[in-house]
Amino acid sequence: MEWELHTFEELTVHQLYEILMARNAIFVVEQECAYQEIDGHDPRSFHLTLKDGERLIAYARLLPAGVKYSVPSIGRIIVDPAYRGSGSGRKLLEKSLDIMLNEWGADEINLQAQVYLREFYRSFGFEETSGEYLDDGIPHVDMKMMVKKKASKGSE
Repeated sequence: MEWELHTFEELTVHQLYEILMARNAIFVVEQECAYQEIDGHDPRSFHLTLKDGERLIAYARLLPAGVKYSVPSIGRIIVDPAYRGSGSGRKLLEKSLDIMLNEWGADEINLQAQVYLREFYRSFGFEETSGEYLDDGIPHVDMKMMVKKKASKGSE
């Protein structure tokens, strides 16, 4: 299994096609939700993929601060149905958080969670910041992870 992180410009046409096809298969077809899945945020985002050979098995879109929110956010999180229950989703979120916290230096991270996944996100330290609401007919809740910074020795 291999991780890849690309800016929009670094994606080949084939990689972009594969990502958009997988997102469409899950968010539009599987969830039976007709909406504008391509939302204009992709060009300013980073695209994290996990592949098993040539097969895309997990994907997340990492949005820097200022793209969708004033803080970084994670979106369009998907796992190929054949790999669900394998731990791939947990690995995907761990890798996403590692990039955003350790490489980007993020102090907080936002995401919109489908309600049925809120316990999964809570297990990573995300907390709800909204009540439940419908987004394109699917129950969601806004969540945020706040990073607790360690006090430096000189600030005591």
